[in-house]
Amino acid sequence: MDQDEVRGDVVAGSYALRDTKLGFFGRIALFFRQVISELRKVVTPTRKELIKFTLVVLVFVLIVMGLVYGLDTIFGYATHFVFGVPGS
Repeated sequence: MDQDEVRGDVVAGSYALRDTKLGFFGRIALFFRQVISELRKVVTPTRKELIKFTLVVLVFVLIVMGLVYGLDTIFGYATHFVFGVPGS
């Protein structure tokens, strides 16, 4: 059984409302009800989790920066080797 079927809140209601062909403003109201319903599911991380997640992202970014720098350097040397320096 789907989780939305068990809870039976806004999502289940949207299928019933979709069958009645809502007007423009009805669809907008349904959208905002669904947004608010989804925002209620959001869990705020603790300070410890936030610091851990931030460090993980920073380390990942540093690794990717190093990889891009390394590849750029290798391709630069390869290009210089293949095409040489003009006028020399």
